[in-house]
Amino acid sequence: MLTLPHRPARIASATLLALAIAALIALVFWAILDAATDAGGSSRVDIPHLLRMTAIQAGLTMVLSLLVGMALAWALNRLRFFGRDLVVGLFAAAIVTPGMVVAFGLLSIWGRNGWINQVSQTLFGVTIDSPAFGLQGILLAHVILDGAFAARILLARLDAIPTSRLKVGQSLALSAWQRFRLIDWPAMRGSLPGLGAIIFLLAFTSFPIVLLLGGGPANQTLEVAIYSAVRLDFDLTGAVRLALTQIGVCAVVILIASAFTPPPAALGRSVAPTWRDGMTAQALAWLILVLSILGFALPLVSVLVDGIAGGFARVLSQASFWQATLTSLAIGSASAFLTLILALMLALGRAATGNPVLRIGLGIPAFAYLAVPAVVLSLGFFLLVRTLGVPIGAAAPLVVVIANALLALPFAVATLGPPLDAIARSRGKLLRSLGISGWAQFVRVEYPLVGRDIGLMLALSFCFSLGDLGVIALFGTQDFQTLPLLMYRALGSYRSNDAAAIAALLLILTIIVFVGLPKLVERLSHAPRG
Repeated sequence: MLTLPHRPARIASATLLALAIAALIALVFWAILDAATDAGGSSRVDIPHLLRMTAIQAGLTMVLSLLVGMALAWALNRLRFFGRDLVVGLFAAAIVTPGMVVAFGLLSIWGRNGWINQVSQTLFGVTIDSPAFGLQGILLAHVILDGAFAARILLARLDAIPTSRLKVGQSLALSAWQRFRLIDWPAMRGSLPGLGAIIFLLAFTSFPIVLLLGGGPANQTLEVAIYSAVRLDFDLTGAVRLALTQIGVCAVVILIASAFTPPPAALGRSVAPTWRDGMTAQALAWLILVLSILGFALPLVSVLVDGIAGGFARVLSQASFWQATLTSLAIGSASAFLTLILALMLALGRAATGNPVLRIGLGIPAFAYLAVPAVVLSLGFFLLVRTLGVPIGAAAPLVVVIANALLALPFAVATLGPPLDAIARSRGKLLRSLGISGWAQFVRVEYPLVGRDIGLMLALSFCFSLGDLGVIALFGTQDFQTLPLLMYRALGSYRSNDAAAIAALLLILTIIVFVGLPKLVERLSHAPRG
């Protein structure tokens, strides 16, 4: 296309990278299939039961999260109050909040020794059965995270409704229900299938929440069963069969989801309200908002309170904590920068070409994680390392960094791809006429315009890696462990106070990075250059 600058180097590098990622994923598949072929003996895994339980909890999570997300998005769209941006940001942070932290927060509130039971025993002398374990606990944790994520995406759709349409509806004196049916529902409806598929995949491949709250084999899912088969039973035959099953199901869901419109990647700012609701609708919106804030924020607040009360000083005095912290920071930083390099190469290459076939080809490898989830990817790397005869301990750091980068790559490409595409098409003729190089184009034009997007992408990638348990679970040792693994081992040793302190520190670090890093990179991208 003559409207795009001539950038053959970008297209070539993106093509080579896409081929390299595809080759790496193929190698992982080969390791899994080879193990499935060579492994002897029988396996005790009950795939139909595991598949049924995984699909049930993922399906229920999807339905409940979409319902909660629609209700919360509706309430946030209708209400304007002091601190609203902070509340919206709180729900936006759901995507990077470690699942382990939320699960631990639910245990702090609803566990046998949680806040609810402590109050009940003090006031009434009655102990309440904990709803934090089993299927209900898994659903509650997933809906807290995925419902908030869905609300933020759907709020962007509602905030994008044209003001003229709202003015017409207001002039027709539409009731709150009529506005929802005629204006709000059509705005959200197009995003629901794609958003539902993403939530289904996130729940289907969930690992730490099910591991902590599953409550036993009855609620075990494919991800947890793969981990148990490798780490606890060393049943490679069963693990491979489970991995192939999970890959097949995820691939089918992705193919179905590809037929629907994807949810928006960019989240704009809310516009000033032009609609005046009645008292009943306002009261309902406030009720939904208050309940949602309590449901999402209370587990996180409990983590902070219990962590501080549990004894920061003792955890901070442990050498294992500092070793795990440095390991987490190093892996998170390395994974984030590797993700940035990979995402920029792919996104810049796709933006430089108008060939639809090539654009699809450059996009497919970026979304490999959706078909090969964390534990499955880790199993493939684990089998590959064993096949090559490399010691697990020696390969672990490199494998964890690469795996975490691949896990964050879909979100990174979705964040950087649309703005870079828009720049290439809106300024392509001007850049072509000026005849500047690709590097000058990036430094002078693209980087200043996508600085905040780059910061958001780095924050997402770092936080994903920081809170990950699925990859490190198979490669962690006593000398190589991250904060989530250290927290999980503390819980397994019944050191709940240590686990509370680690969870609080994980949450604090996640919030600092997610809030501060995008602002820092945006400021640096607009800094004057000599």
